[in-house]
Amino acid sequence: MSRLSLSDADKQARDWFVATARELDCKVSIDAMGNTFAVRPGRQAGPPTCAGSHLDTQPTGGRYDGILGVCAGVEMLRVLQEEKIETEFPVGVVNWTNEEGARFPISMVSSGVWAGAIPLETAHSLKEVSAGGRTMKQELERIGYLGDMEASYKAMPIGVCETFRLKQGPHLESTHRHIGIVRGVCPSITPSSYFNPTQSDHPPPPPQVQAYRWHTITVRGRDTHTGTTALPLRADALLTSAKLILASHRIAAAHGGLASTGILTPSPSSVNTVPGRVTFSLDIRHPDDAALLRMEDAMQAEFAALASGAQLAAGEVRGRPCGVQWRLDAPSEAVVFDDACVRCVRESCAGLESVEMRSGAGHDSVFTSKRVPTSMIFVPCRDGVSHNPAEYCKKEDCANGAQVLMGAVLRYDALRRERAGG
Repeated sequence: MSRLSLSDADKQARDWFVATARELDCKVSIDAMGNTFAVRPGRQAGPPTCAGSHLDTQPTGGRYDGILGVCAGVEMLRVLQEEKIETEFPVGVVNWTNEEGARFPISMVSSGVWAGAIPLETAHSLKEVSAGGRTMKQELERIGYLGDMEASYKAMPIGVCETFRLKQGPHLESTHRHIGIVRGVCPSITPSSYFNPTQSDHPPPPPQVQAYRWHTITVRGRDTHTGTTALPLRADALLTSAKLILASHRIAAAHGGLASTGILTPSPSSVNTVPGRVTFSLDIRHPDDAALLRMEDAMQAEFAALASGAQLAAGEVRGRPCGVQWRLDAPSEAVVFDDACVRCVRESCAGLESVEMRSGAGHDSVFTSKRVPTSMIFVPCRDGVSHNPAEYCKKEDCANGAQVLMGAVLRYDALRRERAGG
């Protein structure tokens, strides 16, 4: 499936969401980032208790990641209406724009604008990764989802945000768990004790999403003819980039983190020309903010040494130096979720095998947690595969997750009523 953010396919999915929400007697509001809020009224006014996720996918994505959370939220609204269940406060579902960051290269950008962490102008001026060069604002206008409402937690406050989605990894499936409740990983807890706390004397860590930083790396050398330029005379930007990417993986492993490159663009792209300029993406992640910065510092130092030719592998010919430039595109600190919100998820897992865990991927909950109580619910996917057409979640697991989501929303609504003195 390919449903890139603000594409024609995304518009179709958005139109379905809006129409379905209105059929369920929800008020639909769309903000200046295209974030779409479907809200069902409660007995009293107030910010809604929301389920939140996204409808966009990766270029070759699956049918569940993100989408499952929106569909489960809509089903929650449907059950509440059919069973004539009244909630104390409004209840809603949010579709956040461009969560993936696949087309416009800042993930979770629209929830970031809503939370006040990313300027609206920065988001609106983001250009698509492909050669078309369209901006987010242009595409929002084109598909009719540039809303009149300000994209802000002040203009559209929500009371709590529950996110339901696939666990993007094999842990739940391999340990035969139905539900994952997001939680952090202490460095002192080994993988074997991670899913069985009784094997460790250390207290469990708090719910957490690991930190990440997205960069664009530009390597500048010199375009030259492949047949007439000897190896020592080449400033090969692509060869240098390959060394840097390999170094990023080695350094990440040494620091207990992750490093990935998903986009690499050489210029000129010609069979018989040594590339003189290359840009590539660098996604680095770590559960600890300080460790992530140390890892990045180590990469910057080694990248500079490799590009200058100061470090050579055995048998490698020293060429001319290249320049390296870093640009930070999207930083995201580690996040700890709200205790009461997590407890509502935990209590909704009665009768199911659940485990508390850290999220290795960033989600819109990273930004919502800056403004409102937030938690996440995970269900297993086959072989831990996501961001892939083979992505699959069993019907039973989808149903389990949807049931836990509705239970958590209703429990938090009851908690809000209790706190309000009702």
